[in-house]
Amino acid sequence: MAAATVHDTSLFRDTFGTEEIRECFSERSYVSKLIEAECALAQAEEDQGVIPLGTAKVIREHSDVSKIDWPLLAKRAEVVGYPILGLVEQMASWVPYQQSGYIHWGATTQDIMDLASQLQIKDGIAIVERHLGETINTLESMSSKYRDTPMAGRTHLQHALPITFGYKCGVWLSGLRRHAERLQQIKERCLLVQFGGAAGTLASLGSSDDGIRVRKRLAAILGLKDPVITWHVARDTIAEVVNFLALIGGSLGKIALDLMIMSSNELNEVAEPFVPHRGASSTMPQKRNPISSEIILAQSKILRAQAGLVLDGMVSDFERASGPWHLEWAALPVAFISVVGSLYQANFALSGLQVNSGAMKTNLESTRGLIVAEAVMMKLAEFIGRQEAHEVVYGAITTKD
Repeated sequence: MAAATVHDTSLFRDTFGTEEIRECFSERSYVSKLIEAECALAQAEEDQGVIPLGTAKVIREHSDVSKIDWPLLAKRAEVVGYPILGLVEQMASWVPYQQSGYIHWGATTQDIMDLASQLQIKDGIAIVERHLGETINTLESMSSKYRDTPMAGRTHLQHALPITFGYKCGVWLSGLRRHAERLQQIKERCLLVQFGGAAGTLASLGSSDDGIRVRKRLAAILGLKDPVITWHVARDTIAEVVNFLALIGGSLGKIALDLMIMSSNELNEVAEPFVPHRGASSTMPQKRNPISSEIILAQSKILRAQAGLVLDGMVSDFERASGPWHLEWAALPVAFISVVGSLYQANFALSGLQVNSGAMKTNLESTRGLIVAEAVMMKLAEFIGRQEAHEVVYGAITTKD
């Protein structure tokens, strides 16, 4: 199959992502999760006495992604519009007749597709958590190491007040720590089991509480939370996950933008880790472009685009969306691959960042003391009041010799 995007071509895929996160959201992984969901559903129904004892074991033993006829599954998905009917047909052909009739019992297509997506999200969140933790550890070390390294603080791209580079790293760190807190909340709130049947009412399993009991058991088997009601058309949790990933991208984008400006020749305060020919120009041998920061900045924009898609996907009609749900299929893999790729690039850039403390000091002193004008004003204000002190200091600064 031809590769066409930055996330799957051999030229760009390891720049914009990692093999681990791509595998998590690969086609094979997705179909494997679909099969896992069908097998878990059979087990939950058997455990609750809905289908005969021993059925789930037979279904599970005969079902494996290695048996998939991929061209046939693709063709059936193209015709139907969804992959589940074709998948169930293939699974039924693997399983003895006596048990095959209980595959997909009481479920609907979206139940199984949502379950597979939730399992992918669960695995993806674990990968994000690990990479986020590594970047947090790097910034914690940098905040401590450079706590006494003075530099110019800048507002509106101009000198404002003296700060330390450790302070700047600490500000970067604070946002990522909040994201780590959000991630724990998302694991509790957004990883939900899905089982509601055709219209979400579990009517396929009758008027008793069988449907609720099966759903609770299914949640336990798959390690997901049991919601108070089906969420086929209440997609806020999916939107929250992707917008959370976009928040991480935004924080990393801010770091990347700072690094890019600080690495300019005029400032020369930092440089990304030196690797021969990394950031090289085909025409200018002297160039050393901030490649990781450029990729992070681009990915932050990609992530914000995916956030918009899933917000659009929340606007679902009645009891089954007639199109908005499909936006998630496009946005989820891109968002996870992009954020993990960004975290990988960020940790690479930060962990080996070359810090030019001499240039920081030179830049700090370049205005010959004007950067501490606020301190002078505040001291003078003790005697003549703040507003008059501001005018006096402003006048002294703007008066030409």
